[in-house]
Amino acid sequence: MSNSINRRDFIKSGAALGGAATVGGLWPNIAIGQSGKIKVGLMLPYTGTFAQLGVAIENGFRLYLQEKGGKIAGREIEFFKVDDESDPAKAPENTNKLIQRDKVDLIVGTVHSGVAMGMIKLTRESGTLHIIPNAGAGAATGALCAPNVFRSSFSNWQAIYPLGKHVYDKGQKTAVWITWKYGAGEEAGQGFKEGFVKAGGKILKELYLPFPNVEFQALLTEIASIKPDAVACFFAGGGGAKFIKDYAAAGLKGKIPLYSSFLTDGVLEAVGNDAEGIETTMHYGDALNTKKDNAFRLGYAKAFKMQPDVYAVQGYDAAQLFAIGLEAVKGDINNKAGIIKAMEAAKIDSPRGAWTMSKAHNPIQDIYLRKVVGKENKVIGVAHKALADPARGCKMA
Repeated sequence: MSNSINRRDFIKSGAALGGAATVGGLWPNIAIGQSGKIKVGLMLPYTGTFAQLGVAIENGFRLYLQEKGGKIAGREIEFFKVDDESDPAKAPENTNKLIQRDKVDLIVGTVHSGVAMGMIKLTRESGTLHIIPNAGAGAATGALCAPNVFRSSFSNWQAIYPLGKHVYDKGQKTAVWITWKYGAGEEAGQGFKEGFVKAGGKILKELYLPFPNVEFQALLTEIASIKPDAVACFFAGGGGAKFIKDYAAAGLKGKIPLYSSFLTDGVLEAVGNDAEGIETTMHYGDALNTKKDNAFRLGYAKAFKMQPDVYAVQGYDAAQLFAIGLEAVKGDINNKAGIIKAMEAAKIDSPRGAWTMSKAHNPIQDIYLRKVVGKENKVIGVAHKALADPARGCKMA
């Protein structure tokens, strides 16, 4: 299948209509009719540095299902889980388990952008509905966009692009960028640089280390010698927590301001005061204090005995998005064209604030400016209203 999938051709195909034809032996064997369970495959990291992110996404999905009484459009949901281990090399095998062995109707995954790229190749070929609840890989809603692939999260560019202008406007004219050497980090870096340089800033150096390496000391020493006005980074999960603590231990906290997007999400309990004052841009923040967010946070805390984060919101919205599609066709999972049409037109009433779907199937959403205050990523403003990813290379008609 070429990179430029035409929506019209897809809908005409058996992929959109649930036909019995096969493509490379990958077609899901979906039972005809509207009875029985809907099979949802969760391909998420349950071990390693991103494990807590995978758990939060699943919790969010299950919370929405719980709110619906355990059913969507009258259909019970059966889950099939695969630990993707944040390993791109294992993505084809793990995705095939869900498509060929388990014959799932929907795949929800994943966190790591490299793993998501491996998944998309197979979900595009098979026509399996696929909702990405985190991975921000630009190609997913760019050059590899497809009618059956949606995102309920963000693009790597989108979440951090507004941060560049914010840093410059604070009077910080030079910056060092630091991240893991992998797709998400590089794309986030491109987004930050685009915003920062466009505003008038200068990137003095870009520093990288292999994923998921967390030996930061040598690079922190280099940052101290460069003496930029600011440091911007992309780290998340356990690795992000260690970076925050190491940054403070190196004596940089309070001397060179640290900025990011996901860095402080889900780790504030673990890092103590070391994160205090860090400013980030993100499509969600703690204590938005809206009716929807307050209800979501209360429900999540009751169900899982912990506070939700942006990852839980993305899982929750993945379930909302799928429910809108399935309810539009009255539970007929074989009417894939109808499901896709409804998902494309969806307006999601999210804890993050209402958002809509772009033509490339990426959320059009507000990006908030946040600051760590105690144990909260406190929203202190809106960095960009209704920001859409540029979807470079997407040729869906």
